Amino acid sequence: MADLKSLEHPTLKVPYEVLNKKFRAGQKTVDREVSHVQMSISELEKSLFRTPVQVDQICSLIGATVEKLQTMKRKVEEAISDELEAAQNCKRRVEHLKLGAVGIIPTTESSITYSLWKKTRVERYLVEHLLRAGHYNTAQKMVEQNPELAELTNLDIFLVARNVELTLAQQQTQAALAWIHDHKSKLRKIKSTLEFHLRQQEFVELIRSDRRMDAVRHARKYLTSMDDVPLEELQHALALLAFPSDTQLSPYKEMLDMSRWVALTEEFRQDYFRLYQLAPLSVLAVALQAGLSAMKTPQCYRPVDQRNAECPVCQEPLNKLAERLPHAHCSQSRLICRLSGLPLNEHNLPMMLPNGRVYGEQALRNMAMSNNGMVTCPRTKEVFAIKDAEKVYVM
Repeated sequence: MADLKSLEHPTLKVPYEVLNKKFRAGQKTVDREVSHVQMSISELEKSLFRTPVQVDQICSLIGATVEKLQTMKRKVEEAISDELEAAQNCKRRVEHLKLGAVGIIPTTESSITYSLWKKTRVERYLVEHLLRAGHYNTAQKMVEQNPELAELTNLDIFLVARNVELTLAQQQTQAALAWIHDHKSKLRKIKSTLEFHLRQQEFVELIRSDRRMDAVRHARKYLTSMDDVPLEELQHALALLAFPSDTQLSPYKEMLDMSRWVALTEEFRQDYFRLYQLAPLSVLAVALQAGLSAMKTPQCYRPVDQRNAECPVCQEPLNKLAERLPHAHCSQSRLICRLSGLPLNEHNLPMMLPNGRVYGEQALRNMAMSNNGMVTCPRTKEVFAIKDAEKVYVM
């Protein structure tokens, strides 16, 4: 249950944010359409009290009112349908996480269900990680192979992000600005500067094209009218009017560099994560790092021939991934036999072969019984007599 609480926050948070957005959009739609109907009814009432009453005008106003009512009904139904779809998505994810909680109860049926649930969870984590890394086609193919993942992952919102990223890669800002307009209130709450930087880049592109008067008009219309503008960046942008487009003077050279489009894409991605309260790292990366850190010991970085073949951290490329992670905090060590996987203790004494390899007494004696008193080291393939093995005492 603890891992559900710590890792599954985005699983529920994102669809909830989508539901909240659709609810607010539906509310605005209803308010707007109701206002239109009320205005039409008001016009109809005024016409009824005029003398003489013009029948043709009244019929026309009634027809217009009926049309507006039908429009309102259609838009309300669309808004309710969108909200129900988002709510059903939230419900499906809650039910999916409930299966994970039920699987903890040790019964035969729940164990099978829990195994399938864990497999689905790993696939979910992989899809989310691929989407974050920009491998959209691979993620979509995984979803096509398992349609259940479409309801349990945030594929839709990442595809929206991909469209914006593609337009930024083509040095176009329209899609990004449209996205900002749709989420303006929430972006203001997180103090996003993405809109300013997009407008600043448009200004820079006008300078690059030597359209300086257009750049001045653009700055007056967008840059100077924004709230909470980064003053120093604004000053640098306006000062760019005085420099040629091939200037080598900093910071103007950097402002004219094409790599700024890459920086804009990264800033958009970070704002996108913050908007939906997504962590900087994917859940897969967090789970993997936690697992590697829990198993990492100084022994994992000994020479390759001295590492444990059963330890994931000892294997490449996980060994390199865990290099900067902290070691496991182990207040009490337990020695495990590499052959049998059983603990080495007073009931299974550690025995050292002449080549220095240590295994459990039980495993060595079982091997010797079927090999005329001889044992084979599984690591080096050397053969020794069981009588040559010596007891090891751990202090």
